[in-house]
Amino acid sequence: MLRLMPVGDSMTIGSAGEHTWRYRMWQHLDRTCGGPVTLVGPRETLYDKQADAPVSYAYAEPDFPRGHLAGWGEGWLHMAPLIADAVRGTRADVLLVALGLIDLGFYTNAEQTADNVRKFIAEARTANPRVAMALLPVIPNVRALTDPLFAEQVTLFNDLLAKTAVDLDTDRSPLLLAPLPPAYDTDLDTYDGTHPNPHGEHRIAATFADTLHEGWGLGEEYRF
Repeated sequence: MLRLMPVGDSMTIGSAGEHTWRYRMWQHLDRTCGGPVTLVGPRETLYDKQADAPVSYAYAEPDFPRGHLAGWGEGWLHMAPLIADAVRGTRADVLLVALGLIDLGFYTNAEQTADNVRKFIAEARTANPRVAMALLPVIPNVRALTDPLFAEQVTLFNDLLAKTAVDLDTDRSPLLLAPLPPAYDTDLDTYDGTHPNPHGEHRIAATFADTLHEGWGLGEEYRF
């Protein structure tokens, strides 16, 4: 059984009534991986906007492995101290990580965020020295379109993330940098300039799926 853990912020946890890209990813891998695959993590819920808390189980399609380590308003800063216990407790083989927007928006600059990426990777490896990771850069978002200084930080962080993936990649614990989702459009692929709508969910799932297929031979190319 291949055990993948989605790690992310509000774009990964999703909110009540959504499918989430986690569902799209699992559906694809379950169909194409050629062996049993599941999603794991210490959390299962969606974010409930009315309750302002991650307490909802109202998935558009609830019949899938819903485990994750994602949180509304959480970034590399928040997940680095949690990842070792999460990997150890779930025996995760592969981490699918989509973080950074929250860090840059509220907590840390690009260099500090990159330092937290390194802490996250080191902590994950203490729990599983063979854990593999696919890392997604910060994807297009409305703030980067309207705030030039923030856009500069996003570009710098994405460059630093790419360098980190190269620097820390090992045969024992491989790292892959996923590309930005091709043709991702904040008007067409999000409902508010940041959070993915159903089409955006497919685009995020596709970039992870294609990265796993091209880098490690897992599954097939994503179709939607």
